[in-house]
Amino acid sequence: MLKITDIHPGGIGEELELEPGDLVLAVSGQRVRDLLDFHLFCGEAAEFVLEVQKKQGEIWDLHIEKGEDEDLGIEFEHPEPTQCGNNCLFCFVHQLPRGMRRTLYVKDEDYRFSYLYGSYITLTNVGEKEIERIVSQKLSPLYISVHATDEPLRNHLLGQDVPAILPLLRRLIDAGIELHTQIVLCPGLNDGAQLNKSITDLQALSPGVRSLAVVPVGLTGFRRRLPDLRVPSSAEALDVLDTIEHFQQRFLKIGGSRFVFAADELYLKAGRDFPPVECYEDFPQWENGVGMIALFREEAAEALGQARPLSLKEVSLVTGESAAAELKRFASDLGRKTGVRIAVQVVHNAFFGGHVSVTGLLTGRDILAQLRGKPLGEVLFLPDVLFRDGDDLLLDDLSLTDLERELGVPVEKVAGTPLGLLAGLEVMDEILHEEEPD
Repeated sequence: MLKITDIHPGGIGEELELEPGDLVLAVSGQRVRDLLDFHLFCGEAAEFVLEVQKKQGEIWDLHIEKGEDEDLGIEFEHPEPTQCGNNCLFCFVHQLPRGMRRTLYVKDEDYRFSYLYGSYITLTNVGEKEIERIVSQKLSPLYISVHATDEPLRNHLLGQDVPAILPLLRRLIDAGIELHTQIVLCPGLNDGAQLNKSITDLQALSPGVRSLAVVPVGLTGFRRRLPDLRVPSSAEALDVLDTIEHFQQRFLKIGGSRFVFAADELYLKAGRDFPPVECYEDFPQWENGVGMIALFREEAAEALGQARPLSLKEVSLVTGESAAAELKRFASDLGRKTGVRIAVQVVHNAFFGGHVSVTGLLTGRDILAQLRGKPLGEVLFLPDVLFRDGDDLLLDDLSLTDLERELGVPVEKVAGTPLGLLAGLEVMDEILHEEEPD
């Protein structure tokens, strides 16, 4: 059964007189165990019957018809994630500072979330019962952290003896499950010959394994009593890119796909320009930081084509260090088209105290410490990647309201894309410079 936690005003759930606390028991006769079951049973169905137990104990059978993209307007209790039992050398949770929201310290590893949200799992806590559910419900695609196909090395990286990964991947592929994979690259451990082996072994499982991303390890300044690791040097990043691009050309000839892709961070570290958009094919690893800048550039051209003069004079935009150069170029071009001076405020991630420069891991404390007292213009824009889904809280639970109060300027959340920034400028232009009525 699945507990309802909220009903959206004006939605189908409200029309059916559903309430928080009601329990969904079944969809068209199929018993609902969790959010995954509900998603699978009625996600694409135009008509279905919802069996609901009301808070008072009554059982209702509700016949529902909805449009293809129509939402039910119902929020459900989210399942507690299955915990990760690994002790990975590079585990990000183990190197987090104190003072962030509690959920960030949870080591989740749940195949259901891999299917629903694209989160990466190692498959080390998946038993026969879970495999049978993955296969029977066709939970495809899944996203798998491989890190190395050499078994002793993978055991070392994950901090425990785990089942061999290749036979498990083959079993899932044979059952029709498509997989996207990743390697978190740790210099001196799973690079060089081991990286070549992992890429070769995983590509041999294509097209069942659809793609592979190579992502550099992320380290904070809080690795107390943890194994010594380091990020790739510029020369090592260049070597990795040469290796990946060599494999891409080979795989393109034999299989029609490049298969393996390098994270944007490796290009930034190496100082090498990014491949054109078409080299990322259908962007299978976009949410893993692969191809974001190439897509950003393509959308930037679209945004500049749509931009028009505005009445705003000066605004500010927060970014992390890794995206700063790209964002500054776009902000300068957009400023010329709109007449708005867009000051890109590059915030150093002091909170994590290490090699963390992505925008999405900035905290409210660092933003306040580095921007307090600075002229920020008429409004400060924060990209939505800084916030927890569905609310206005940053990683350290500071809110937009907190930032506005401390900085003394309106603070607005915008989509972290070129078109998102343009839309934010246009909205604030209307709000702050609305023409007086005749």
